[in-house]
Amino acid sequence: MPLHSLTPISEHALLGMWHLTEMPPELLSLLPYPDYYATQQPAARDLTRQAQWLAGRALTHTLLREFTPAPIQLHNDANGRPYFAQLPDFAVSLSHSGQWVAGIVAVNGRVGTDVELIRPKAQQLANRFLAETEQADAGDETAKYSLYWSAKETLYKLHSRRGVVFKEQLLLNPFELREAGVLTGHLLLENFRSEHRICYQRLAPDYVLTYCVEGAGPLRGAD
Repeated sequence: MPLHSLTPISEHALLGMWHLTEMPPELLSLLPYPDYYATQQPAARDLTRQAQWLAGRALTHTLLREFTPAPIQLHNDANGRPYFAQLPDFAVSLSHSGQWVAGIVAVNGRVGTDVELIRPKAQQLANRFLAETEQADAGDETAKYSLYWSAKETLYKLHSRRGVVFKEQLLLNPFELREAGVLTGHLLLENFRSEHRICYQRLAPDYVLTYCVEGAGPLRGAD
């Protein structure tokens, strides 16, 4: 089982990384309720996509066991956001790209995470999701475009609002690209504005990871 890492990112939140090498049948065998997940997995011929989806569930249950031994089913709401129906106090976020799957489980609060393969596509599509100031800051750095996209995806997942315009309502302050750091993001809605700290790291030479955890609290009934 190529679980890459489990990393506490706050007192009540845990980040997990999975380096994907398995095929869907092997991943199904790692899951509680395999029959349930077999019916829920994407109906796609692409085995890689199926494996990414199943690895996300395997990673989520690995994270959940750090908080509770209960084998709870993971669901998705109308916006596609994962959640535990039987554990309403828990927050979950998942992402996958290529060989990597990222996940966060936290007690209470809100979470968001995103992993992205660094590729020219993000720069080619920059006009669709970056403000002019963000494009100017990214310059010709391919990794920076992918990081901007990843951070905005994380911020979007944190709020789970439909209809948000990435280039106008999810904005990031200019930053210097490092191996790891913190970005400042802003959600700008008609009657609401908020500021957020988004952590990032170069997961590998060709991948970036971003995540944000807010408002996590102690587990009910915990000592």
